[in-house]
Amino acid sequence: MVSSADTSRANSLPETTYFTKPPVDGEFVQVDKIAWQPMPEPFAHGGICWKLLHVSPELGSWTAYFKCPAGSHFSAHIHIGPGEYLLTKGKMEVRGGIENGGETAYELGYGYEPSSARHDHTYFPIDSEFYMSFVGPLHWIHEDGSTVAVTGWKELQDVWLQQTGIAA
Repeated sequence: MVSSADTSRANSLPETTYFTKPPVDGEFVQVDKIAWQPMPEPFAHGGICWKLLHVSPELGSWTAYFKCPAGSHFSAHIHIGPGEYLLTKGKMEVRGGIENGGETAYELGYGYEPSSARHDHTYFPIDSEFYMSFVGPLHWIHEDGSTVAVTGWKELQDVWLQQTGIAA
């Protein structure tokens, strides 16, 4: 049974705006009009460049397009949340490639990375490009598993804004 004190307290609470929030506007990015930026070390090696396409603070997600020259690689990392990628050009050896128990993706290949997926070696033997959406941050690690950095949408957006000169 609800007492009059409970009803009185409920009536004194501020009105919620939950049901009156406007929808988030959509976005469009003309990818070929965005200048490539170098992916910062210690996260990538060998000249990998990127284009930050979208961040979604409310979901904690971010989307980017990567250009990876032959011989380049990403540093070891763990996906805190899942991610999906589409390799649009080239070849990508994920978790050391199929020869080492991982996956080898070829041009127009799709991949899904679950939460907690660990990548000790992501390598590009030929010039490659891929699109990837991430939910949550990446945990960059040393060989012994200790933390280098944790980068989510906010940290990567800050890097992007600095690289492109948009940040004040």
